[in-house]
Amino acid sequence: MNEFPDIVIAYGVSDEYSFVLHKSYLLGEIDRSKLVTTVASTFTSYYVHLWPSFFPGSPLSPPLPSFDGRAVQYPSTQNLRDYMSWRQVDCHINNLYNTTFWALIQQGGLDAKGAEKELMGSYASDKNEILFSRFKINYNNEPEIFKKGSVIFRDYELANPTLAPAEDKGKAADDSETGLVIEKSKSQEEKEKKRRAKARLAVHHVDIIRDDFWDLRPWLLSNKPGKIPKEP
Repeated sequence: MNEFPDIVIAYGVSDEYSFVLHKSYLLGEIDRSKLVTTVASTFTSYYVHLWPSFFPGSPLSPPLPSFDGRAVQYPSTQNLRDYMSWRQVDCHINNLYNTTFWALIQQGGLDAKGAEKELMGSYASDKNEILFSRFKINYNNEPEIFKKGSVIFRDYELANPTLAPAEDKGKAADDSETGLVIEKSKSQEEKEKKRRAKARLAVHHVDIIRDDFWDLRPWLLSNKPGKIPKEP
């Protein structure tokens, strides 16, 4: 996101990441295929470059990692939130399954086929029961990064949702109901670009399904940079 200041927020689980650009970004002459290839190739480069920092004892070998991507334009902020929510729900479902699957193998003595057969047709409550009753694992105590994934965004001062004006809740640069986008002047764009460059990138593992996350950070949907937090 340091390379692409126009990216508003990113969400990732494992090696699958979504990068969100505000709809006003499409007002310019944008080659979508070039946008996709540039983001995918940059992500691939950093993935390979940073691998040794996280897995020093497991060097990469051919075939080396490579990533593809696609661009999807959502008509409203609600559609975008629905997509982001789906990604986080999918993260939880997959992680609960994988946690239970590997517990059955590593602690329960089953092989892969046996574990898969035992979990076939099971519900979330069943998996939680298996983890707790057999292996004394409380899924709620598992690391948040695995249950919720990673959310990356530019960090500004949190807003007070009860006092924030309407434009701070996503109305400044677009109309969520009509899909209209208000074009900004070049000077305004440059000013906001500088403010984004000063903002610190934050990585959190939090709930992005509830309204609280978005209400406290209105700049994510309005594309209007907030106030830079004061140094402690």
